[in-house]
Amino acid sequence: MYSLNQTVTIKHKNGVTDMFKIMVVEDDQTIAQLVADNLGKWQLDPVVVTDFATVFEQFLDVKPHLVLLDINLPVYDGFYWVQKIRDVSKVPVIFISSRNTNMDMVMSMNLGADDFVNKPFAIEVLIAKINALLRRTYNYSDQNADALEHNGLLLNLKNGMAQVGDTQINLSKNEYKLLQILMRQHGQIVSRSKLLRDLWQDERFVDDNTLTVNINRLRKKIDDAGLPNYIETKIGQGYIIP
Repeated sequence: MYSLNQTVTIKHKNGVTDMFKIMVVEDDQTIAQLVADNLGKWQLDPVVVTDFATVFEQFLDVKPHLVLLDINLPVYDGFYWVQKIRDVSKVPVIFISSRNTNMDMVMSMNLGADDFVNKPFAIEVLIAKINALLRRTYNYSDQNADALEHNGLLLNLKNGMAQVGDTQINLSKNEYKLLQILMRQHGQIVSRSKLLRDLWQDERFVDDNTLTVNINRLRKKIDDAGLPNYIETKIGQGYIIP
């Protein structure tokens, strides 16, 4: 099985860290890898099955928060495995399949699936469905988190402080906003125009150099705390936290 290690974690007051495990049961390894890579970008921890004779045993071992399940699989099909899962768990299940007849969809739902996504699918649509199911099932929202953590940096959302190891980083109001936006969208380039809008509402009335100054100050503080190159510049595009 394969799992991504570098995911954003969200810490709450009780110390619990949300890292939702998504079990991917898909025999097309290209599709499985694409899904896994994108799940990691959205603060989700993918576990990709490669042994299709032991899907149920792996389900019991992994204890995933959600299962993505193809219908056409080696050994036993997805209909068989969803019945096995439903014998012991109410965990959300989404079928992803090229079999898109009405009968397939009806059977999927009757056997206990929560949703059905046809192949080929847009990865953004699949991620949206996954997040919606997780929110409904686990009453989850990262907007209520107390902190964000990624690649060694912890951002406290209550007091606006950042921390690298034992080193505290004092942030200005704008530096805090910039860091939060970039951390929430880690792995994605955030344009300068979006950052200007989010920080100053209307970028037309702000000197573009103001953003550069704030980014440079934030970057230096993180560099001095021991995380060099935490924020990268993409020339002509914006900024990214990898």
